Amino acid sequence: MSFFDKMRSQKLLSFTLMLFTLSIGIVIGTLVNSGVKAARDSSAAPDATPLVIPNPVELSNSFSQLAKQVESSVVNIQTTYNPKPTRTTMNRRGRPAPQDDDEDNNGSGGMDEFLYRYFGNPFGNGNGAPNLQQPRSSATGSGVVVDANGYILTNNHVVDKADRIQVKFTGDPIQYPAKVIGVDAPTDLAVIKIEGKKALKPAKVGNSDAVQVGDWAVAIGSPFGFQATVTAGIISAKERDVDPQQQFQHFLQTDAAINPGNSGGPLLNIRGEVIGINTAIASRSGGFQGVGFALPINTAANVYNDIIKHGKVTRGSIGIRFTPSGTEQSSALLKSFGVDQGVFVQEVTPGGPAEKAGMRDGDIIVGVNGKPVKDGGDLVNTVIATQIGNPVNISVMRDHKRQDFKVVVGDLAQIFPDRFGNGDTVKPNSEVGATSFGMSIKNLNDQWRQTLNLKDKNGVLVDSVEPNSFAEDVGLLKNDVIVAINQQSVSSTDDVTRIRGTLKPGSAVAFRVLRQQGRGGNGPWVTTYLAGTMPN
Repeated sequence: MSFFDKMRSQKLLSFTLMLFTLSIGIVIGTLVNSGVKAARDSSAAPDATPLVIPNPVELSNSFSQLAKQVESSVVNIQTTYNPKPTRTTMNRRGRPAPQDDDEDNNGSGGMDEFLYRYFGNPFGNGNGAPNLQQPRSSATGSGVVVDANGYILTNNHVVDKADRIQVKFTGDPIQYPAKVIGVDAPTDLAVIKIEGKKALKPAKVGNSDAVQVGDWAVAIGSPFGFQATVTAGIISAKERDVDPQQQFQHFLQTDAAINPGNSGGPLLNIRGEVIGINTAIASRSGGFQGVGFALPINTAANVYNDIIKHGKVTRGSIGIRFTPSGTEQSSALLKSFGVDQGVFVQEVTPGGPAEKAGMRDGDIIVGVNGKPVKDGGDLVNTVIATQIGNPVNISVMRDHKRQDFKVVVGDLAQIFPDRFGNGDTVKPNSEVGATSFGMSIKNLNDQWRQTLNLKDKNGVLVDSVEPNSFAEDVGLLKNDVIVAINQQSVSSTDDVTRIRGTLKPGSAVAFRVLRQQGRGGNGPWVTTYLAGTMPN
């Protein structure tokens, strides 16, 4: 075979191999394509395009950063009220008719229908009527840490008359007992303190005088018990007086959603500074309807400072009752006496500073300390800023003549004890530092064990459980049998006392308990485990 014949044979062989390979590829490709087409044809929506999740992109994060910044400073407050005895009379049908000393008998409801306080009546049954059985009640609210040593600012109505106060932080399962440092009913504020919680982060306090209508507002709290809930809106009004009888409550109004349980929590500006303490909502249904009220932080800070110094707030008064300014009645009264602006004195308190100085009903206060008085706010602000015992110069119009009186400022709570005297005394309701279990126990002898059909040789009988105690918190019940504490066997009351003595505030405690099932004491004994953290 010649050289050219060899070359021709090799080219033919190469071409044949290439053609064969190409044919195999076409066959395989056809099969794969047919399989994919078959798969597409068999899908539920062959003409649908799969959704593609994009890479995460950080959007505007002002509110999320604010929430992270303040969340650890906002607390959930849980209070417990023990049953209170009530007197009852018989109605016309011979049935008990409960009576409430604080009942509004005029049938109008007044501001109670407009302002839905976040707790309402903790002893009520939901429709405004007292519960005859009066079971122990509990309620929830919010608060904000303002001092790293454990001081918390909240509303007075959150803790008022509570027998027990517990505070919970976001992400922390422990409930910390709290005690009341002081309250101020006229502004509905209270200061409480906890111990045992480390690394507390106080919220930053802003200046509510700088707030403008239209500014962003953020509320954080526990509406309906949902802890660490964040809502946003704007400041919709300032200096809002919702109750003419409340001289010291001039609210910031906001449409940031606040609901029952937000009470006592902070209202924040866009920088995360506290500008108010959420206090009330305007609602016909009891839920959020676009209007909420927060006490300005400047007012709250002054109250807080007085409470931590003196345990209460002391305000001055000259002992008068005047017509609220800005009403048609007050305007008409002033004009009828030939005065354009001022404060019309409706009543001078007998024996009060104003009467002693010579003032009378019907006087119109037009000046204080040489400055004109436009309305009641000007007068009240000047008087309460004056130290008790110091005089103020009051200028009045009487019989179209101007007269001046030197009035010595007295104590508001003493002059009007019924309205402003309830914040002077505070019940020491919480015992911070108690380490007892809060139960009484008995030893079990053989006869008791036989009567109870109890085969276990260990254990002590729980004879009673104190309300609001650690024992009740973990779930211990009367007639439970404690057989072990923290994996240590218990055979006598001395064992319980010994083990309890080794525990410190914050210690974890686990009880192994025998509990009889069924009624009448004839059921089987079942083992259960109960655990909690010793209170501080």
